[in-house]
Amino acid sequence: MERTTPGRAPQIPDRDALSATKESLEDYTLRFAPRSYRKWGPGVVATSALGGIAYLADFSIGANIGMAYGTANALLGIMIAAVVIFVTGFPLAYYAARYNIDLDLITRGSGFGYYGSIVTNVIFATFTFIFFALEGSIMAQGLEVGLGVPKAIGYAVSTIIVIPLVIYGMNTLAKLQVWTTPLWLLLMVVPLVYLVATNPGSVEDFFNYGGTSGDGEVSTASVMLAAGVCLSLMAQIAEQIDYLRFMPPKTAANSRAWWRAVITAGPGWVVFGALKQAIGLFIAVYLISKLDPAASATANEPVHQFLGVYEEMMPAWLAMTLAVVLVVISQIKINVTNAYSGSLAWTNSFTRVTKTYPGRMVFVIVNLVIALVLMEANMFDFLNTILGFYANCAMAWVVTVAADIAINKYLLKISPKQPEFRRGMLYAVNPVGFVSMLLSAGISIAIFFGAFGPAVQPYSPIFAVGLALVATPVLAIATKGRYYLRRTDDGIDLPMLDADGNPSGEKLLCHVTGIEFERPDMMLSAEPGPAGEKQYISSLSLSTDKTGRYVLPAQK
Repeated sequence: MERTTPGRAPQIPDRDALSATKESLEDYTLRFAPRSYRKWGPGVVATSALGGIAYLADFSIGANIGMAYGTANALLGIMIAAVVIFVTGFPLAYYAARYNIDLDLITRGSGFGYYGSIVTNVIFATFTFIFFALEGSIMAQGLEVGLGVPKAIGYAVSTIIVIPLVIYGMNTLAKLQVWTTPLWLLLMVVPLVYLVATNPGSVEDFFNYGGTSGDGEVSTASVMLAAGVCLSLMAQIAEQIDYLRFMPPKTAANSRAWWRAVITAGPGWVVFGALKQAIGLFIAVYLISKLDPAASATANEPVHQFLGVYEEMMPAWLAMTLAVVLVVISQIKINVTNAYSGSLAWTNSFTRVTKTYPGRMVFVIVNLVIALVLMEANMFDFLNTILGFYANCAMAWVVTVAADIAINKYLLKISPKQPEFRRGMLYAVNPVGFVSMLLSAGISIAIFFGAFGPAVQPYSPIFAVGLALVATPVLAIATKGRYYLRRTDDGIDLPMLDADGNPSGEKLLCHVTGIEFERPDMMLSAEPGPAGEKQYISSLSLSTDKTGRYVLPAQK
């Protein structure tokens, strides 16, 4: 926590900036996560981040695409999606952990500009309420099956239950994820092991499954349609990053543990996700072929999947109890992250547009209300279509940012290697990322809805990835990197990084709030002190400055 420095009081108190410094509630919503706050070891951060992937939607996704296209097509689609997500997620996870900033702040300096990244925040916020609604629907299914609670009430319960857990940000989330992970793993893994051990023939049935239509022949179109649904999860890397930004500084002493945590909890999340998708299909096939051929009506619902296997292992009452417990734990673990990350995205966008800081909890409620509406509209029945459409937007954004980091920063060296996020240092909009994303998303969505004919319709994910991957460096070369930095000098003589290449822990006084912030968060204020001396201002105060009088002029 930053501390107030004795001495001269701020000239003009800024209520919005002061409100945003209440970190026990706001959890560094708009800015760099300071070294003084990052007290967790790499293992704790990684465990907390992986706790967020406890969601059961993967089981539904795997069952849905397998029942639609057959096991072979589904597994190939899952594999392709996992490779794309891992490769594109790696540079994003590294930047978040190394420079302690979230994906919105990374996006600003990776081809989008200070205001240009607002559209990506909306894309990410959409991801959080879609998946909150999906997980809430799964919990409501569990409450209905186990306790007879009507779904409409179950939707409300699954929404309200996360509010008290998400109020205090990372401190509470880290404890929740660490404490609940062992029980979650036990409830998920044991039934799968039991199923394979006692029914070895289920493995052969699984690989021979052709889908509910009976035609499971491998086809490129079916594989890509399956991959498209799985690729909707690409934006999950942003939620992983909301934890990874709290990684400790990387040093020679912790380098191995640091890298292990970043890779495992960053792009590595998709390995666990892919396994859950395959398991969801495996259990669905077992339920359909061995227990009840009519089970296909509910075989894509995780509560029925695990209940069916638990009933093979134990008395019905205990099976029902454990199935409900698994669903509730999983829903809480992921939906506190969805509510938390969604509130960060909305708050970031709203504050930049209005220069007013309403507090993160306002947007926790906004996100939850939208998710509840989706649940009541029964979005679960349209899952493949919703996720297939959304995948095009998520891929356009994430691949554009990944391409800017990997190609424009490291290969072409056009984009500044060190990320920049502060107002005044960036142009309002950078066409490199902004145009690349709109082009990629627009064309791939048109393809998804059949604008270019049915022959290419299944391949919208390929176009989303390919266009973003090509357009990003092409536009960087065409603009000669002209729109990345509005200024190259922030007016502060202190180095930005320490000897190990980590963000500096040196502190400077913000003259607007009278509070000290760490060096990466600060820049020279355009308003000198009473005697003409230099004054410094935090990125928080710049974000809420309605007059613009503190913003330094552009450099020629």
